Amino acid sequence: MKASLADKLARANERLEELDALLSQPEIAGDMDTWRKFTRERADLDPVVTLYRQFKQVEADEITARGLLADPDLRQFAEAELADAAARTLQLESALQTALLPKDPNDERNLFLEIRAGTGGDESALFAGNLLRMYTRYAERCGWKVEVVSDNPGEMGGYKEAIVRIVGQGAYSRLKFESGGHRVQRVPETESQGRIHTSACTVAVMPEADEVGEITINPADLRIDTFRASGAGGQHINKTDSAIRITHLPTGLVVECQDDRSQHKNKAQALSVLAARLKDRELRAQHALEASTRKSLIGSGDRSDRIRTYNFPQGRITDHRINLTLHKIDAMLDGDLTELFDALAAEHQAELLATLSGEA
Repeated sequence: MKASLADKLARANERLEELDALLSQPEIAGDMDTWRKFTRERADLDPVVTLYRQFKQVEADEITARGLLADPDLRQFAEAELADAAARTLQLESALQTALLPKDPNDERNLFLEIRAGTGGDESALFAGNLLRMYTRYAERCGWKVEVVSDNPGEMGGYKEAIVRIVGQGAYSRLKFESGGHRVQRVPETESQGRIHTSACTVAVMPEADEVGEITINPADLRIDTFRASGAGGQHINKTDSAIRITHLPTGLVVECQDDRSQHKNKAQALSVLAARLKDRELRAQHALEASTRKSLIGSGDRSDRIRTYNFPQGRITDHRINLTLHKIDAMLDGDLTELFDALAAEHQAELLATLSGEA
């Protein structure tokens, strides 16, 4: 094990012992904020330190076994113990490197998913509808809840734009690599000569900001307009100005919400989306800075980046970031995305490990 890695682990072990001592003090137990803070820190450290202590025990066992090699009666036993210790050392070193990887603080958050039709007109809007169904079906497989925030249907079907909120444990960790340009190659239903057209949509995945403290929005920076929600008419038509449009003047960001009949609820939902977009701007700026020093799996975060191609005639989906092609387009568009998402997560973890090794 590299000295720098061993030093990090030794410091983690010391910190865990320090936290155990602090948490046993009555004054800490009586201060709920401090107690929660230390408890969370301990929960993060405990798995790493447990592995580290196992590693140190294997080291001690190896030293003991080497001391037995000189005894002819115990030599065979000692050699078997040393072989087992060598295998365990490799396993634990790998597990420790993974455990030390920096954790994305947003991984367990809910998220806002935005899909916008791009080049391709009606065909692009239809493809946006395909993408929304794909993510919705995947969310259903995971037991997550999908809430429509706003949508702008296309003239021939699908969506010019759709925004949904996905609620579920680990939702952002699984979908965070979906931001970018998604390209489709297929024969549109309106194409009489059977020619393949290429269209595109953009997808943005944004972690939901905390309700308090994380993103500060100055009310003076907002222009809030109300309008009558559009609908199919009939008895359910919205006869009040319950829809909300919020413009964030410093950035020019505009959010509309008209899903609920309550103006108050639409405003709250629109503010949540705005906070998520502002948080997304911060994250993309951070990713752009990181990308200047090392290649990032999700690029600069520029949504115009083409990350994936959906080729219907060949029945394949290709993710260009990891050069992965899967020939099961129908299943994937029905929400069978586990293989793809696992591959993206594994590549991201490999990059983090390479960075950790470089630092070590």
